Amino acid sequence: MRYGIYNLEVIHAAIQMAKEEGIFVSLDLASFEIGQGTYSNVYRARDLDQRKIVVLKKVRFDNLEQESVRFMAREIHVLHRLDHPNIIKLEGLVTSRMSCSLYLVFEYMEHDLEGLASHPGLKFTEPQVKCYMQQLLRGLDHCHSRGVLYRDIKGSNLLIDNSGILKIADFGLASFFDPHQIQPLTSIVVTLWYRPPELLLGATYYGTVVDLWSTGCILAELYAGKPIMPGRTEVEQLHKIFKLCGSPSEDYWRKSKLPHATIFKPQQPYRRCVAETFKDFPTPALGLMETLLSIDPADCGSAASAFKSEFFTVKPLPGDPSSLPKYPPSKEFDAKVRDEEARRDDENASPKAALEFLAKHCQWAVVTLGSNRCLAKCGREMCPVEN
Repeated sequence: MRYGIYNLEVIHAAIQMAKEEGIFVSLDLASFEIGQGTYSNVYRARDLDQRKIVVLKKVRFDNLEQESVRFMAREIHVLHRLDHPNIIKLEGLVTSRMSCSLYLVFEYMEHDLEGLASHPGLKFTEPQVKCYMQQLLRGLDHCHSRGVLYRDIKGSNLLIDNSGILKIADFGLASFFDPHQIQPLTSIVVTLWYRPPELLLGATYYGTVVDLWSTGCILAELYAGKPIMPGRTEVEQLHKIFKLCGSPSEDYWRKSKLPHATIFKPQQPYRRCVAETFKDFPTPALGLMETLLSIDPADCGSAASAFKSEFFTVKPLPGDPSSLPKYPPSKEFDAKVRDEEARRDDENASPKAALEFLAKHCQWAVVTLGSNRCLAKCGREMCPVEN
């Protein structure tokens, strides 16, 4: 209970600070949902005083669910310490008179990186990739220099506006750290596909490199057009990492003394094959990926050193944000809606229509429309279509 009381005190202090600074806003209740999280819902709304669109992140407190309170308190506390063009800005706090809810008010960003990347037919240019990566590293460097570990880099948390500006958002998993006074932290952070191997092996003492590994995954994803290590379980994720990045050296296993090392250490070492797997990537991009995806955290460098990489100094140079293409609003939430609609369309597609198509286009087909069954025998294998 002590932790819960502490969190409530932080929130109450933040609300009082907001009142004193006059950052409460009046909002049109005709808002609509643009995102969902484990402990919150995200809505778009209109600030009637400022006459602009904002984002409301809603957390309910009627049941005083500790996890919900903890994430909200952490986000408020962390964002109060940060101030950077590539970090989302917390513009205010709002309490609801109708329900036991607290809203965090953020500036509105039209896109997130995952939503854009998953948009059909969209492919990023190299200057565009460099521009986004440059901004991401600047934002991370600011976090790290202010003693903040972000711990959840992924496409849906990287917001982009119509001016091409990228901002890191959703600081619910962030944590303060002091490199001179290391304290144990939880290893159950970072979305699985972007989680570094040391966390999968149970590390509780770690630093800024956990954000750099995730950044390397993002860089590779922007060139590949899809996530590069989409594991379904922690075991499978670690296996994918070892297959691509190689397994750690014997010296690393001996010195690290990670909790899960004896369980997950492979019987035979894996050879690193990042360069072979992504041989079609530009050489400077591959060089930065090799560093960021180092299997030994000691070799990952820092956000500041990554920012000085050759990747950003050779042509084509990073594009200016204002010169980047403009897109219709697109977020991970929109992509999920599109996928769900496509799935429903597939499920609701008329069997008769499918059979008519086969009858017209498949030269081997013998179709009985009355029974909704295709008896087509193609040269390769049977292709039945049933209700």
